[in-house]
Amino acid sequence: MTTEETAPALQAPQPAFVTQSFARGRRSRTGDRIAETLIASAAVLSGSFVLLVIAFVFWYAAPLFADQGWPFVSTGGWDGQIEEAWEMVRVTFGALPLLAGTLLSTTGALIVSTVIGLGCAIFIAELSPKSLRRPFETLIQLLAGIPSVVFGLVGLVAVVPFLTRFVPADSFEAVADVPLDGASLLAAVIVLSFMILPFFVTVAVDSLRAVPRSYMAGGMALGMRRWRAIVRLQVPAAIPGLLAGIVLASARAVGEAIALSMVAGSIAYVPTLEYGLKYFPFMPIRTLASAIVETGGEAISIPAIQAALFGLAALLLLFSLALSVSARVMVAWLSKRMRLDTGRSL
Repeated sequence: MTTEETAPALQAPQPAFVTQSFARGRRSRTGDRIAETLIASAAVLSGSFVLLVIAFVFWYAAPLFADQGWPFVSTGGWDGQIEEAWEMVRVTFGALPLLAGTLLSTTGALIVSTVIGLGCAIFIAELSPKSLRRPFETLIQLLAGIPSVVFGLVGLVAVVPFLTRFVPADSFEAVADVPLDGASLLAAVIVLSFMILPFFVTVAVDSLRAVPRSYMAGGMALGMRRWRAIVRLQVPAAIPGLLAGIVLASARAVGEAIALSMVAGSIAYVPTLEYGLKYFPFMPIRTLASAIVETGGEAISIPAIQAALFGLAALLLLFSLALSVSARVMVAWLSKRMRLDTGRSL
């Protein structure tokens, strides 16, 4: 066959479906590149916004830390110092009572929510009938969506009056520093526990379900009862995920302001065991976040108070950073020790 005879065959038009396939492929690749660009831009924009917020807070807090330094977090007297700052008197602020209130309320709420939440998560993930599993998960999700001011209102109307009945009758004579009432550290722990409970339960349920079923099957095949297999095999294997839930719940607790300002007493006081254990839970507190909310407004126009409030905000950011870093280190260490890849990051 001559060259002239084969040329028309080589130059024959391709079928229509082949041309359409190539066109769709080019459009698909173009769409993928556009989607990647948009996602990368969104990631850069969100990250830049977070960095700008952090820089903004520390920029306004820098004069306070430069002027006072360590005494800002090691001394007290916040309430009286705010009143003095209103009178344009040079003040050295002390945030120690606010730090103590934040740490005590957050720690107490984490202990309560972890104990209750772990039992709730085990029930939902392993023990509940299928007919109850979905309703319980829905209730937990609804609890997470309730605004904090609603928790504060319920606590103010129900929890605080209830706790007032148990305040020791001789508290006014025994504790001379502050008045004891139902609005106290104990009320803050109770309200805060139910606020952060759904965040821990949601992550804990996912962590328990992510444990390979072979763990449970192997344990029960060796003669373990179901509950023993859950406690000895499934829960230890889910510890990295449970830590993630604790960090998420603690971050929610540290930053809570509205509800705690309604039920915690709103007095910058460091609870002490000096007067006895029975008075300790009823001592009032004020947290970092609630102090920012309660002191803001017109007070922000006073430079000294503005710098002090940004100093509190900087402490909150440092708390969040410390929680995140410590959680990552602990999860990495536990995953390596247990040879368990969690498949998730905090």
